[in-house]
Amino acid sequence: KMDDDNDIPQLSSHALAALQEFYLEQQQREGMKTSQGFNQYSIGSIEEDWQLSQFWYSDETASCLAKEAVLAAGKGGRIACVSAPSVYQKLKEQDGEDFSVCILEYDRRFSVYGEEFIFYDYNHPLDLPKNLLPHSFDIVIADPPYLSEECLQKTAETIKYLTKGKILLCTGAIMEEQAAKHLGVKMCKFIPKHSRNLANEFRCYVNYASGLD
Repeated sequence: KMDDDNDIPQLSSHALAALQEFYLEQQQREGMKTSQGFNQYSIGSIEEDWQLSQFWYSDETASCLAKEAVLAAGKGGRIACVSAPSVYQKLKEQDGEDFSVCILEYDRRFSVYGEEFIFYDYNHPLDLPKNLLPHSFDIVIADPPYLSEECLQKTAETIKYLTKGKILLCTGAIMEEQAAKHLGVKMCKFIPKHSRNLANEFRCYVNYASGLD
């Protein structure tokens, strides 16, 4: 058996230079954004990271889900976005509206949002800050990062801990039975779209009378 170290692909100096250039350009882009008084909440201010299984919704879908969340939460309502950063960003664009929002997300780039950001790893569904009280959110919007029952089941623990009752889940159409089993949610007519086409058909599920039908 070959020595494991030898199996690690080494980047050629050419590839390394290209990579460094890419990072440099990215940093410059970031720098430009800040200097131009860039709106840090707009979609695309943080780009999707496929390695974290992130896929942003289309602008229209994100707006629609954000609007639904605000209506469902009611005046002065509290909204939690679990692994659904593009909805969170849309909610932030509606600043001054009468609601508050938290984002639970594995991607630490979202820590730019300060206190509203809560680091979240679905493998540890209840490993949450003490100040995040049980059943303290009027609605929880969640988009589990993987289409697996294990991921849904663990994310469901978090959702059930956070919500006072209302749940808006976005996941694959193939998860319909598991979604009903773990969260008691039903599929809506509304079909969420992503900014890039995903291979799996995606759907929304709710457990209350929503505007998504």
